[in-house]
Amino acid sequence: MATAVPAERDAVAGAFPGPLRQLPRPGVTLHRPDGSGWDLLAAGVGPALAAASTAAALTAAALDGHPYDLVVSAGIAGGFAPHAPLGSLVVADEITAADLGAETADGFLPVTELGFGTVTHRPPAALVRTVAEATGARPGTVLTGSTVTGTAARADALRTRHPRALAEAMEGFGVAEAAAAHGVPVLELRAVSNPVGPRDRAAWRIGDALAALTDAFGKLTPALESWNPHE
Repeated sequence: MATAVPAERDAVAGAFPGPLRQLPRPGVTLHRPDGSGWDLLAAGVGPALAAASTAAALTAAALDGHPYDLVVSAGIAGGFAPHAPLGSLVVADEITAADLGAETADGFLPVTELGFGTVTHRPPAALVRTVAEATGARPGTVLTGSTVTGTAARADALRTRHPRALAEAMEGFGVAEAAAAHGVPVLELRAVSNPVGPRDRAAWRIGDALAALTDAFGKLTPALESWNPHE
């Protein structure tokens, strides 16, 4: 499970009763709650560092002979009003790089239209349904950007370009790229801490979002026991 920062990792860890054990690996340090099957990683901020850290953890696990069955990108996020209000949960049925492409005189072109790569990863539909039912998270597109939105104009542009978008964060696509390279399914679960749009720190509810993340993982862990990654 990969978050951006230690505060998000610790919020997830709060869903487990056991203490955390540090597991140093080349390039990263994992934290494992005793008695759980989860390894937690504060992967860093932004898609590039999140991808590199997640890839390091995946490679280490594979070389140890215990490859992961699932990678989860988790944390707080901005939510697109009115569908993702403060404190709500969003589970990605599409993890999309919002700004990977080129600006042209005719508008933005995603990198796929330039003939390269991908801009969207799709978690397993059955897994998304399982998570939504267990946690109450709303399924939809979660956008990844290297630059977070801070104006109404950019928020409107993203809504127009991605009408199913519910949330915006900075790591999901990078985590998904690393997971895809290893052939491992990916999931993104976000708790909304602020609206997407003009930056107004007084309106942010980070504490509430972190608490929602803890509660979500308390429900998510038993739900995943019924999910078969080989279906």
